[in-house]
Amino acid sequence: MPRIQHERLTHPWVREGGHLRRASWEEALDRAASGIAESVGRHGPASFGIFSCSKATNEMNYFAQKVIRTAVGSNNIDSCNRT
Repeated sequence: MPRIQHERLTHPWVREGGHLRRASWEEALDRAASGIAESVGRHGPASFGIFSCSKATNEMNYFAQKVIRTAVGSNNIDSCNRT
């Protein structure tokens, strides 16, 4: 189980054989990208979406929607800006 320091994880963890183990950032990001690509390949771009935070800057929210629309091809983007 990952050790939590001050209630935050400080390193990426990956699940392997039903257990978590510490991983490098490169491995964790590669696994995340592979999972997204597998889902999109199997079920189409609409199978992926992103939720961004209204407390993020406009630039960060714009970047998030740009990445999802261009890299993934999904229009499933939402944020809590209406609250």
